[in-house]
Amino acid sequence: MKILVCVKQVPDTSGRLAVNPDGTLNRALMQTIINPDDMNAVEAALKLKDELGCRVSVVTMGPPPAEGMLRELMAMGADDAYLVSGREFGGSDTYATSQIIAAALDTIGLDEDDIVFCGRQAIDGDTAQVGPQIAEKLHLPQVTYAADIKKEGNTITVKRILEDGYMTIKVKTPCLVTCIKELNTPRYMTVSGVFETYAKPMTVLDYNALKDNPLIDKSTIGLNGSPTNILTSFTPPQKEPGKMLEGSDMKTCEQLAGILAEKHII
Repeated sequence: MKILVCVKQVPDTSGRLAVNPDGTLNRALMQTIINPDDMNAVEAALKLKDELGCRVSVVTMGPPPAEGMLRELMAMGADDAYLVSGREFGGSDTYATSQIIAAALDTIGLDEDDIVFCGRQAIDGDTAQVGPQIAEKLHLPQVTYAADIKKEGNTITVKRILEDGYMTIKVKTPCLVTCIKELNTPRYMTVSGVFETYAKPMTVLDYNALKDNPLIDKSTIGLNGSPTNILTSFTPPQKEPGKMLEGSDMKTCEQLAGILAEKHII
């Protein structure tokens, strides 16, 4: 049994954003982090590894510097990594990205008892589309918004968090599950893991490695193969700093009420 975890390196939204003239993000000028929901997916896989002794592989699509992110995840406990990287993949939207990652997972191979984990969504797009699209293209059963996961034999039982309550679903493997932050608290890298990470295997899957897969077609990958059209993209203006009132007496309360009334808030 193995678990394949799809992860993404995303811009740090707490830092500076850089937008190209064509509306795409200039990621080279931005600080990056591991997508938060993907960290929960990695932790879910590592917990199953601790329990069952299975193999955990992390998979990402991105530029060569994404290797550093994959090394961090191997230092947390993942056994190996796959970097899907090529100029032909650049500028892909969710549709094209799911095509490429699905082709990569298919090339790696999925056995009967394998599981694919993804984060619920990425903070740079907030679409929550890539995971379900990967499942559809690989003809895998899928369960989204997982808040609890238990494996029994060739099935997993997933507790989903929905807007109006909970839903429990049992599904056979191989399958795909998307994870939310309420699922767990991601662990830290260990000292021994940091020492061992560069001894663990990392495979680069470029266009030539995937081009013979039926899911790879130049007309449906990359910027030209992405049906999403960006009307406009911009860096939001910075908000003015808030006004602080000192004191807890009646005069301060009256001053606060006056400001709120002036702005027609009360």
